[in-house]
Amino acid sequence: MISEQPVAIRHYRHEDLETLRQITVDSFGAVALDQMLEDRLGVWNGRDWKARKADNIDDDCKVNPEGCFVAERAGQILGYITTRVDQVNSIGRIPNLAVVEAARGLGLGRRLIHHALDYFRDQNLKVAKIETMASNVIGQNLYPSCGFEEIGRQVHFAMKL
Repeated sequence: MISEQPVAIRHYRHEDLETLRQITVDSFGAVALDQMLEDRLGVWNGRDWKARKADNIDDDCKVNPEGCFVAERAGQILGYITTRVDQVNSIGRIPNLAVVEAARGLGLGRRLIHHALDYFRDQNLKVAKIETMASNVIGQNLYPSCGFEEIGRQVHFAMKL
């Protein structure tokens, strides 16, 4: 059960990585492109969608650790957001955002997004991007309510070699 103590948003620490990987695997499921690939093409290379999706978090935390943020209450990680910064083109991107099931509905996703947007502003970026799958109803509602507007849709194709 989630305690009533306040939630703090802090910078990612290396010791958070395994927890973030687990939150990722627990949270994405039916809205993960990697799972959709696996559903159609099967498992390949001995690694399932969960391993590939968790690897994305490793990459995010390695490439831009100062732009990864964790929502924590009483020492328990409740969610996280990762960012990428393209200074040359003045674009900030949010590749991953997840909140543990027990903490959903508390507004943590929104708080994490606003924290990331403030980080982008501090970096003097001009544009922020986030994307989601059409099947992610939460993201389809949350992102516009945070000020994002839909720009376009992308169709993913894949084939087994």
